[in-house]
Parts: sequence; C-alpha cells; structure tokens
Amino acid sequence: MDIIKNISIIGDGGWGTTLAVLLSRKGFNVTIWGAFPDYVEVLKSKRENVKFLPGIKIPDNVKFTASMNEALSGKELVILAVPSQFARGVFTILKMENLSGKKFVSVTKGIENNSLKRISEVVYDVLGGQSLVVISGPTIALEVANGAPTTVVAASDSLGLAKEAQGVFMTDRFRVYTSTDVIGVELGGSLKNIIAIAAGATDALGFGANAKAALLTRGLVEIVRLGTAMGARRETFYGLSGLGDLTTTCISQYSRNRWLGEEIGKGKPLKDVLKETDMVVEGVATAKSAYDLSKKYKVEMPIASEIYKVLYENKDPQRAVHDLMTRSPKMEGED
Repeated sequence: MDIIKNISIIGDGGWGTTLAVLLSRKGFNVTIWGAFPDYVEVLKSKRENVKFLPGIKIPDNVKFTASMNEALSGKELVILAVPSQFARGVFTILKMENLSGKKFVSVTKGIENNSLKRISEVVYDVLGGQSLVVISGPTIALEVANGAPTTVVAASDSLGLAKEAQGVFMTDRFRVYTSTDVIGVELGGSLKNIIAIAAGATDALGFGANAKAALLTRGLVEIVRLGTAMGARRETFYGLSGLGDLTTTCISQYSRNRWLGEEIGKGKPLKDVLKETDMVVEGVATAKSAYDLSKKYKVEMPIASEIYKVLYENKDPQRAVHDLMTRSPKMEGED
C-alpha cells in the first residue's frame, strides 16, 4: 500500500476547507484548489474562509492555488469537493492533467441533473476508471472544524481502498466506518437534502415536533424506496450516511437545506432565497434529479414530489402539506 503524505482538495467551499484543516492537523501536506483566483488570494491573506467557513483559522501549512497543475503536482490523494452541478466541468479540467497513480475521494453530496448520475459515476464518465472512495455522513462543517465528535462512512467497490481512506481521515474526533455500498452511501447523502428542505418549511409553518418526526420517518421510506430500486442495500440507509445524515440535516441550525426550506416556508420565492447566500444549496438541484429518478424507476416519492413542485412550480407549501396529508389511506410499509 502506497504511503499518502500529500493531498489536494479540489474545491474551496466550507467542507473542502474543513477537511483541509482536519488533515493538516494530522500532519498531511494539503493544497486547496479554488476556481476563482481573486478569492484564492483572499484565502491566502486572511487564512480564513470568510464566505464559507467564517471564524475558523486555516493552519499556515495549508496551501492555496487557482492552478490545477500546481494543485495536483506531487499529490498522492485528490479529494473532490465541488458542488454536484459544477462537478463535470471541474473534472474536465482535471482530465487535462497527469492523474497517473493518484487516488480519489469524493465528498460531494448531489446528483447531476441532466444525466441523473451520482458523482462517482460522473468521475468515471470523465476521468475513466480511477481508484475512488466516497465519504459521506452527518457532517456539519463548522462542527467538524471545531473538533466536535463526528462519524462518517467511506465507501468503495474496493474494501481495501475504503480502509485506506479510513486510515487517512480517522482521528480521535472523526471516526470513519467502511462500506462497499457506494450507491447507497451516495444516495443517502444526496436525497436527505430534499427532506431537509421540507423540514425547514415545517419549522417556518410552525408545525412542531410531531410533523418533523413524521417527515423524517416517511422521508426515509422514500429514500429507501428509490435507493433499493437503483441497486443500493436497504441497511445502508439506516446507517450514518442515511438516517444519520438525514437527522443532522433536518435539525441543525447550520443546515443550508433546512434554512432554505424555512425561507420558502415563509413565502419567499426560490430565486430570492438563493440570492441571499454564496453557498450552494445542494437540495435544490437534487429535488429535480430525485423527481426525474422517481419517474424513471417508477418509485412513489410523495414528499420529494411535493418539494419539487414547491421549488419548481411555485406550489404553495401549505397546499403541498394538505395534499400529502389527504392522500389515500395506506397500511404502513405499503408502497
């Protein structure tokens, strides 16, 4: 097994920066690549990601660059931390570099809209058969950066690769489990964002704990339905990358997706809400992908469907709740 000492993180958002902090504290040499040279200079001078991770000092040994060649040169491990809808474009830039012998870890939670591909599938599409691990789980970036205990799952078709990633990332505050269910781990981390938008809307509408509990429970049912139809293992969705991530994203005050849902629940148009943040809210694009996937796989996903209609068809959130609550009676567990 090759020794990993030098790591490149492609993406200068909150999560990529958090992982740079975590890994540099472990003694790795870390370089962050950012797409915008002007902001890369801000990161260099301030040693703080003021847009995406304010209040966290970035260690002096973390390097920043807007040059992909510089970011990749001499690196054994490449962490892919770009928003899902920009992933293909960034990977196309990556493809122009020498990727021989490099291993990849994807930490992006999303599904590409047009192709309906998971991010690992986009990696293989653009970069070919790379050595790839997917890491996902309940990971609020600010909590991880502050050293709060956190647990995640590293999944790969190769258990050996998953274990290697486990060794790289694991600390006494960041516990990593392994899995070979890449489909389940990726889908759990992506689809939960839709339910989190719904959770934020219920908060804004003042529905209370009963509604939130029902939403999480029935939302998980929908995630399992689609996931198993797409080839994932059912048990994965009851683990960290499924139920764990779903819970965190639906209740955390730092959840971007829950925040967006809350703003939508207050009656604000989606376009106006998105203007209020520099951060990408993955659940917006994922809602469209999930809606299309539910049609493709003929899977019933009433909550995801209503969120799609609220976001993309301007359906009133109160009406969406009414339509969910007045669906035909069913036995629990019935599809």
